[in-house]
Amino acid sequence: MAEMREPIESGCPDPWQYMHPLMRKNFGQWKYHEHPRPGVLLHVAYSGDKIWTVKAGTQRILDVFTLRKLCDIGDEFAEGYVHFTLRSNIEYMVTEEAKVQPLIDALEGAGFVVGGTQNSVAMISHTQGWLHCDIPGTDASGVVKAMMDELIDEFRNANMPNRVHITTSCCQINCGGQGDIAINVQHTKPPKINHDLVANVCERPSVVARCPVAAIRPAMVNGKPSLEVDERKCICCGACYPPCPPMQINDAEHTKLAIWVGGNHSNARGKPTFQKLVAAGIPNNPPRWPEATAIVKRILKAYKEGARDWERVNEWIERIGWPRFFEEVELPFTKYHIDTWRGARASFNSSSYIRF
Repeated sequence: MAEMREPIESGCPDPWQYMHPLMRKNFGQWKYHEHPRPGVLLHVAYSGDKIWTVKAGTQRILDVFTLRKLCDIGDEFAEGYVHFTLRSNIEYMVTEEAKVQPLIDALEGAGFVVGGTQNSVAMISHTQGWLHCDIPGTDASGVVKAMMDELIDEFRNANMPNRVHITTSCCQINCGGQGDIAINVQHTKPPKINHDLVANVCERPSVVARCPVAAIRPAMVNGKPSLEVDERKCICCGACYPPCPPMQINDAEHTKLAIWVGGNHSNARGKPTFQKLVAAGIPNNPPRWPEATAIVKRILKAYKEGARDWERVNEWIERIGWPRFFEEVELPFTKYHIDTWRGARASFNSSSYIRF
């Protein structure tokens, strides 16, 4: 009988083999956890076993030299086991309290900030940006770097009313996800089409099918098969560019940033919510993006001063109302903030109950 073919290794391997032995021993048997200090968690099992987790801020896009440095710190000061969080931060696990402070000192000495737990501004999650994606209007990782340089003390400490999740996306397709605060690129003009190249480069049916609002149609231009855009329908999302590079949408002048707030993925304490626009037309100004950073800091300052304990950003806004929110963060409210999508009526206020 022929031997079974070995499976092709693709995707993530089984994480069980990489877990700390004490975590495997007490899997599903944790009694409680504590927060001794920002960046450190203590988990206690029913068996009495204890494990300390030290979390440090690391960038999502890591080079091999930084990875080796992090692994060397883990081998020397921890117990050789690490874990990367959903927001690309590294965590070390140790079973002795005496190892915690030397590990923190080693991380801080190597330039890695310990923090990001409990009521802090968590590491900003982001999309691929210029490094990998083919349609970015800006560099999401660059925006994260610039903003976290300004917000580093809020990451290092736990002084916010509750945890704050910030995301950045380098286009309006928004693969960075929803968050308490989301910074997304906003294209403000439809794509410019190079008709001489469309027939040679683009598979036109795929491009037509890719448009989410059916704004693209086949056309004949100068005797060549090409495409045309109905600008009345176009939402300037950029989805047409990957299958058809001649439909250029990036523009130094008309590609802007927009800030959204109040997004929520989970079902904890309330249902998932869509994020809502609070600022648009922000200059896409690398390498430090000062205008976008200033607005995010203003929103966080108002939230920190006005929210109740354990209130998330969207809960704070729902409590005080949108009119007062715009006053608190000193941002103008314009007619363009009003949602004109046909399905938006389900989210409109349909009662006489209005908060001022």
